[in-house]
Amino acid sequence: MKILFSPSEAKSDFTDSLAINEKSLYFTNKFEERLLIINKFLKFLNTSTIDKLQKAFGIKDEKECIRLKEINLLTTSTCKAIQRYTGVAYQYLSFATLHENEQKWLCKNCIIFSNLFGPILGGDEIPYYKFKQSETIDGFKLEVFYKEKFSSEIDGYISNDLIIDLRAGFYEKFYKINTPHITMKFMKNGKVVSHWDKSYRGKVLRKLAQIKPNSIEEFENINFEGLHVEEILIKKLKREYIFKID
Repeated sequence: MKILFSPSEAKSDFTDSLAINEKSLYFTNKFEERLLIINKFLKFLNTSTIDKLQKAFGIKDEKECIRLKEINLLTTSTCKAIQRYTGVAYQYLSFATLHENEQKWLCKNCIIFSNLFGPILGGDEIPYYKFKQSETIDGFKLEVFYKEKFSSEIDGYISNDLIIDLRAGFYEKFYKINTPHITMKFMKNGKVVSHWDKSYRGKVLRKLAQIKPNSIEEFENINFEGLHVEEILIKKLKREYIFKID
């Protein structure tokens, strides 16, 4: 099974590994493409006004913008992507409290779609950075670049595995799934939940790491606490499970 997941705006400044290099990230044959983007981003930061930096980082604090601008993503230390992100979904995943075998499984089988580094595995090592979701580098759309450059590599990595797509909508632009797959939607009082949708994605990711289903049947036998299936919609290659929140 492979799980497709989103990054988060919130990040830890924790580091425990060397600066980014071709061994830090999976799809090593594409490292030069990633370097192209990193260098493009650093050049953009070094030549941007405060207004542009505020927009790119999604913050107003000028001093913090300057601090973030001065981080050299090519030389600063790194940590695993699944430890770097600390948003709501990752809080509910609670990676640190999983058993070692579950952590290793996530590091290998969870593909996170970073808006800056592109498709990375949970265990890939990345530096601390800030770049607001959906922002461009002076009009250059990274989701278009990564979709073009990495889709075939992702296809090869996933192969015939069961795919569970837990990405937020924006990150679907980085990679189109061309094989049968599972998605999930969370409903409460007849409405799709928005912010707390992230918490349920985190809870689901945690449960998947513990159970490790390899088929639709195994997935359907999982008891997700506080959720029960209300409907299953099949739309071409997508099998969408509508979960009602108790």
